[in-house]
Amino acid sequence: MNFTKYFTPDEASKTLPYVKRIVRDIINTSEFIRSLATQGEKDEFKNLEMQTLAKTINNYIKELEEVGCYYKDWNFTIGLVDFPSIIDKKEAMLCWRSDEDEIIYYHESQSGYAGRKLIPEEYFLNKEKVLD
Repeated sequence: MNFTKYFTPDEASKTLPYVKRIVRDIINTSEFIRSLATQGEKDEFKNLEMQTLAKTINNYIKELEEVGCYYKDWNFTIGLVDFPSIIDKKEAMLCWRSDEDEIIYYHESQSGYAGRKLIPEEYFLNKEKVLD
């Protein structure tokens, strides 16, 4: 049975040091794959190494999913992660980019990154508050 873990901003922030390390590993590994891809001729060894590195990235993404969040940057350049949440009685995603120090944005589930807004202040005032 699958269920969605919903994060408060405080809960998501507590996972951030771990999430940051995983995202850094994803970005670094993808940069290495791109550098291999642009180096001269392709050979069987290089292809095998790139496939192994791609599997490593998939394992990192699974680690994020085990935490309860989702990797959303399929260009593997900025490190975008969504944390399921409930904001204003609606399902939403707390949204973090790897160049941000903390989680302060969210977007509605259907709007995606382009619909990012600041998390309402009241969700930070009482860290124990159940999101409603």
